[in-house]
Amino acid sequence: MKHTALITLILVGVFFLSQVVGMVITEQYIGERVLNETTGKVTITYEKLPLDMERPEIEESKSYLFILGAVLLGTAIVLLLVKFRGFKLWKMWFFLSVALCLTIAFAAFVPQIVAVLLGIGVALLKIYKPNFIIHNLSEVFVYGGLAAIFVPIMNLYAVVILLILISVYDMIAVWQSKHMVKMAQFQTESKVFAGISIPYQIPKGGKAVEGKGRKVKEEIKSAILGGGDIGFPLLFAGVLMKSMSFAKVLIVPVVVSLALLLLLLMAKKDKFYPAMPFITIGCFVGYGILWLI
Repeated sequence: MKHTALITLILVGVFFLSQVVGMVITEQYIGERVLNETTGKVTITYEKLPLDMERPEIEESKSYLFILGAVLLGTAIVLLLVKFRGFKLWKMWFFLSVALCLTIAFAAFVPQIVAVLLGIGVALLKIYKPNFIIHNLSEVFVYGGLAAIFVPIMNLYAVVILLILISVYDMIAVWQSKHMVKMAQFQTESKVFAGISIPYQIPKGGKAVEGKGRKVKEEIKSAILGGGDIGFPLLFAGVLMKSMSFAKVLIVPVVVSLALLLLLLMAKKDKFYPAMPFITIGCFVGYGILWLI
């Protein structure tokens, strides 16, 4: 097991919560469904994003190319920051991204001006007053904001292709080039991590020191899960909600969470693993179950 049983359950629990909250946020942006009796097609209207933000204008079946391109471009920029130790630029980029996504997420429930103030305020806390609760609680909402942007421009074909390509990329990035590991270490060092981060203490060297009166030296470690591992399965669930009920689609994050739990139980300490292949399989298995019920 990669982490302790308790930390593993907390990590999976926060992941599952982020999926559920993200689905709730996404549902708020999915408007009316209108059936065209002539063609038999269903047209969906979507709620506008706050601050008059516009979603990318792109054909649904090709949207995976846009998102994949954005992922690769973002990766290239982060790698440059890693090389030149650009901690300040990383924090600035992180702040803007978090503030934007949180504003969209909060706007699903509160007036726009309140959402903006909350988004900026929480983003500032994440940068300047980081702590376990603020960081992970805000991460629960961030990906719902992203889903509200991208779910409307995607269809099932696009999100399936995207999951497959991202899974392959994740394996290459972790096992071959290892640049995903470098980016995770850079973010951890900067104390600004895009994803779930659960810190915990272990005896130094991994073994407890026995003996009365001896002090056990401990070191802080973190159980982490990258933002992409949270966001991509949420996109899949969000696309399914275009044609299925929230309660039915909820099966998908349940199965995906079990797939993540399986990975963490199988994983070894101090080794990095690509989570997306397991998460993608969980998405597809969950979708298969939906067809059986």
